[in-house]
Amino acid sequence: MNAKQITRVLLFIGTPISLYFVPWTLLFAWLAPMPDTVGEEVQAALKHDFDGILVYVDRKGAEPEFYAAGWHNREAELPARPDALFKIASIGKLYDAVLIAKLVSAGLLSLDNTLVDYFPELAGRIEHAEQITIRMLVQHRSGIPNFTDTPDFWINPPGSNEEALARVLDMPADFEPGAAYAYSNTNYLLLSQLIERRVGYGKFRYMQEQIFLPLGLKHTFGSLEEINLEDLMSGYYVGVEDDIKTTDYGSMIASAGDVGTFLRALNDGSLMTEEEQEVYSSIYVYAHTGLIPGYQSFARYYKDIDTVVIQLVNTTNFDGYTWGLSEITFNRIGKILRKRYGT
Repeated sequence: MNAKQITRVLLFIGTPISLYFVPWTLLFAWLAPMPDTVGEEVQAALKHDFDGILVYVDRKGAEPEFYAAGWHNREAELPARPDALFKIASIGKLYDAVLIAKLVSAGLLSLDNTLVDYFPELAGRIEHAEQITIRMLVQHRSGIPNFTDTPDFWINPPGSNEEALARVLDMPADFEPGAAYAYSNTNYLLLSQLIERRVGYGKFRYMQEQIFLPLGLKHTFGSLEEINLEDLMSGYYVGVEDDIKTTDYGSMIASAGDVGTFLRALNDGSLMTEEEQEVYSSIYVYAHTGLIPGYQSFARYYKDIDTVVIQLVNTTNFDGYTWGLSEITFNRIGKILRKRYGT
């Protein structure tokens, strides 16, 4: 058998094998016919076995649009509510980065100071603490291990920030400070503690002063203790029957509309002074996603159509396709809006 024949045999054998590994669920979702409206896409998303989905669309100069499908509470058969509260998970890092920019602009914080400058007690407990700058923490370039990656974190979450931080103390660094990028929630836990040390009181009180009150956000909260649980959209994990919304992973909680108002202000420059905006632009991003058990979220500003889109889905499966399917839905909504507005 010559080389050409061998290649044909290998291709014949390899093709069915490769087809086995194709993520058909995602492929079919991506190739599905595109509907004409956002509302139709939101309803179609329920075919992905989402328990519920909320979408908020805000185009400048137009009235905001709210969409909801599925369940607010599956067991009680309460339909999804556009005004529901939702655990926004890592979208909260955008708010934290704004506070850091404001503190830097006010001269209360230096991005080039190191972790031990503000936390001398962490010398020897976090590897390279004397080299890790505040800028590296904001940009996920510190090399500090991610506490949510530690064993059984999602099954038995820590009861406080101190317990969460203790999970990674004395662990070896993932890399030398500034040498690479690795998303780590530990970075923002430390930034939250840093904000409180610099202002002398709680981070969410400072956030209330600097963000919530100026923007008129009345449906954004720092913890489960601050809300009526009936207003919080239930959270579900595939394979688990129970509603897991009362399990506390430390997420901020907000309505889709409040997140959208914040994101527009972040992107159009109305939230910060020119100096604060310049600092922010040098350290962080203008869009984000979030994922914790039961809740996944997307927040993006489309500059070309001057439109903010927030998408919230209350179903997760870390070993399945729920994240990929949500991402596909979110991107399809963006395409529908661009088609609507002619770009």
